[in-house]
Parts: sequence; C-alpha cells; structure tokens
Amino acid sequence: MTALSPAPTATELFSQLAEIVGSDAVLHDSAEQRVYDCDAYTVERADPTCVVLPQTTEQVAEIVRLCNKLGVPFIPRGAGTGLAGGTTPVQGGVVVSTMRLNQILKIDADNRRMTAQAGCVNVNLSKAVRGMGLHYAPDPSSQGACTVGGNVANNSGGPHTLKYGVTTNHITGVRMVLPNGEIVQIGGDVADAPGYDLVGFIVGSEGTLGIVTEVTVRLTPLPQTYRTLLAVFETVDDCTQTVSDIIASGTIPGALEMIDQLILQAIEDAFHFGFPTDAKAVLIIELDGFEAGIDEDAERVRGICGKNNAREVRLAATDADRARLWMARKKGIGAAGRLAPSIVTQDGVIPRSKLPQVLREVQKIADDHGIRICNIFHAGDGNLHPCVLFDERDPDELKRVIEAGDAILKLCVDVGGSITGEHGIGIEKISSMSLLFSADDLECMKSLREVFNTNSLCNPGKMLPTSHGCIEAKWRPRPAYV
Repeated sequence: MTALSPAPTATELFSQLAEIVGSDAVLHDSAEQRVYDCDAYTVERADPTCVVLPQTTEQVAEIVRLCNKLGVPFIPRGAGTGLAGGTTPVQGGVVVSTMRLNQILKIDADNRRMTAQAGCVNVNLSKAVRGMGLHYAPDPSSQGACTVGGNVANNSGGPHTLKYGVTTNHITGVRMVLPNGEIVQIGGDVADAPGYDLVGFIVGSEGTLGIVTEVTVRLTPLPQTYRTLLAVFETVDDCTQTVSDIIASGTIPGALEMIDQLILQAIEDAFHFGFPTDAKAVLIIELDGFEAGIDEDAERVRGICGKNNAREVRLAATDADRARLWMARKKGIGAAGRLAPSIVTQDGVIPRSKLPQVLREVQKIADDHGIRICNIFHAGDGNLHPCVLFDERDPDELKRVIEAGDAILKLCVDVGGSITGEHGIGIEKISSMSLLFSADDLECMKSLREVFNTNSLCNPGKMLPTSHGCIEAKWRPRPAYV
C-alpha cells in the first residue's frame, strides 16, 4: 500500500486538485459546499472538504490517486437525486462529481448498444435513439435529472421495470476508476460474457467499489403501441387487490403504478389534470406491445378493475392524455412538497399479494408515530415508496419519522420482502441490514468490498454496518485536512 503523505491543509489540497482539473472545477467555498452536503435524503448532512468536476476518466483517476496519496476520502456523485444518503460525505473529503462527464460516446443501433459517460441524464439516452425506434428502458421517476452513473450505483428501477427489468438487466459493461486509481474496463458490448459477473457485482454497489465513468447499455425497441388506463377506486384495498389480480391473470403490463388520495390531491393542486381527488386511490395501468391483441388485453384489465369495484376506468385517448398521466406519476413526489416542508421517501419491497395488508399496517405505523404518510409507488412489482411527511426542523418529529421508517422496513422483511428495491442502503438503512443478513453474510460483503476498496477511502460509511451498528465514522470529528 502506498505510504500516506502528511495531512495536507485545505489550501494545499485545493491547489493540487486544481492542477488536475483547473481551478474553475474545484468548488470549496461554504456556499458551494452546502449544495453538496446531502442528496435527496436530507435528514443527514455533512459538508465535503471540496467538490471537483472532472471531464475525463483520466482526470478522475488522477484525483483518486491524489486522494490515496494524501489519505483523503473521495465520494462519487452524479445529480444528487439519490434517496438514501449514498453521496453524503460523512467523513468530509472530496466529492467527485460526474456531471461534466455527460457525452454519449457511441450508438450501435444494429446491435442495440450505446456507450455513454456516467454523467449523462437518463432520459437523454432514450432521446438520442428515439428516431431509430429504440429506447433505454429503465426509467426512474427522476429520469429527467438523474444520471446513468447514479442509476448504476443504486440499480435503479422505475415504472416500466415491471416488464423490462431494472438497471442491472440493461448494463453490459462499465469503464471505471478503481479505488487505487487504476482505470479498468469490465464487460463490454457482449452480453453474458464468461467468467464471474463483475458487471452485476458493480451495479448496485453504491459507489463503494470505485467510480464508474462510462456505461455500455442495451437498447430496447420502442413498443408498437400503448394503451394507458387510469382506474379509480373507492378503497385502497380494492386498488391493491386489482394489482394482484391483473398479474395473476397472466397479463404483464408495461407499468402498474398506484397513487393514494393524499398525494393525488397534491398532484391535482399542482397540475389541474382533472383527477378525482375524492377517490381513495388510483392505478395507472400501461399496456404496451404489438397492435394485434392489445385491445383484448385492455378489455381484460378493465374487467378485472370492474370486479374489484373500480368506480371508473379512463383510457388515455391521445398521446397528450398519456403524457399527462405520466407527468402526474413522475412529478408526484415533487408535488407532495405542497403537503409538508420535508419528505423521506421509503423504498421497501413486498410480495404483491401482501399489498392490502401492508398498506393497512403502514397507515397504522403512521398513526402510532403521529405522522402523515402518502403512497405513490410501483405496485406491479411490490416496490413500495411510502412518503413520510414532516418538518425536519422539529427534532421530536424527526425522531418519530426515523422510527416509523425503521418499522416500515421491518414490516417489509416480516412479510417476505426486502429493505430496498432501487434506492439503495446508503446511510439511511444501514441499521436495517441485519434484518436481512446474518453477521457472517455482512462480513462476507465487507471482505468482497475490501478486495476493491482496500483502504476504505472510496465512499466510506455506506451500505454496511459496523460492530457498533451504525455507519463507519459517522460521528467522528472532522479530519485535519478540512
């Protein structure tokens, strides 16, 4: 291991980073640091020592080698839309932003592949190939802002992953900078290469194995046609039972999304789409595929909704109608900002058949803790996103919010589910890892991480609990270089 140099002063660190990326790409005044002190999980914050904005993989490698030499932590960060604190600089250090690594490098339409830099915004991949009849299928609700590198870090999903799969199903290769500063290519254009599935290991590793700078993705043909429905229900139980019945019928929609009354009212207040705000819940149901047979599928779905007491089922008659439904879904959590100053969006996974039971128990957890929860989530694959509404300036309320979140995750595990579907563990869910994994399991994961991240400088304090049951170094004094 390379011997560490004496701890630098902040000025020395800034100067050496500026030699790599230029002084305009090193952000270090207090206002600039504040922008990077958390991601969309705002409950916990920590100032970075500085932020760097490299433009090439080689610059990223030089930054990482410098941090190794000086013993300074470094934290990969994309757009900061993560919801579990995965980019929070809990030990200070250098935040390495990939936002200037934003070029699409290669499009191979014949073989349905694209290579893009990690800072490319998700939706821009699909925009680049739409005219070729292709798209990049994973579509997180934040796809207008989130980056493909961040999607790789958290194995992001989205509404249409019910049918098309999550990020790991669409990544065939990555170029990355290892935590020692070495540049490597793992995987490539070819799917299912022989040997260990290192691409699969890296996707979902939350930036703890290195910094991904380029990604090779599968491209998927655009569906020939769509039928997009809005089903309106008087009870949450009827709505959730419909989800199970649709899947049990053998029909697999492209997407199957539920929105409850509280967040539906916020969406309507924001966008005035004419949604029924007196309904307890609605389902957005999208069928896609070939024109032949899709109307029969739509009628089958209508019948299932009717059997579960749907008050009405609306069909999006035009592309504009469909776009409005998807705007409502994808901007729903943003619209919930009208309901409270702060939101924590949870991310548990449960068997679909448990949806009615679990949503009732989630409401009981909210009542028991004296907080409000609204729900907007990927019902088709059981990926819950209870949105906990509160004011983070109230310490007592914040404490109850965290306790309620822990109770929701335990509930998900108790019914046979998981503590995350797409948001990752970050710092938010570390204490819940023991609900799913034994001490031996966690030690095995730690050993695997240390093969890549030998000195724990790469995104420290994330994913794995310590023997004390909290994140690594979370409460230590700030290092000397800050």
